[in-house]
Amino acid sequence: MTTTETDQATPETVEAVEPADHGHGVHGYHKQKDEHLKRLRRIEGQIRGLQRMVDEDVYCIDILTQVSASTKALQSFALQLLEEHLRHCVADAAATGSGIDEKVEEATKAIARMLRT
Repeated sequence: MTTTETDQATPETVEAVEPADHGHGVHGYHKQKDEHLKRLRRIEGQIRGLQRMVDEDVYCIDILTQVSASTKALQSFALQLLEEHLRHCVADAAATGSGIDEKVEEATKAIARMLRT
C-alpha cells in the first residue's frame, strides 16, 4: 500500500491521566527507579528502531514483529509497576487503614486501562 501526503493516519486517542498527589514523596517503584529508567531507555531504543525501519522501507511483517516486541516490553513494564504499586501503596493503605478503598480503586482503574490496550 502506498500513501500520499494527503493520506494521514489518524492518531489513536490516548486518555489523559492527571498525576495524583498522594501526600508522600516515595512511591512503590522508588527502589527500582534506576532499573526502570534503564528498561524504559531500552524500550525507547526499540521505538526509534521502528522509526528507522519505516524510514528504510523494511518489509511490513518485520516491522510488525518489532511493534509486537515493543508492545510486550511496555506491557511487562506496566505489570511490574502495578505489582510495585500493590505491594507498596495498597499494602501501606491496608496496614494503616487509611485510604484503602481509594488505592484499590486506583489499581482497578489502572488494570482496566491496561486491558483496553
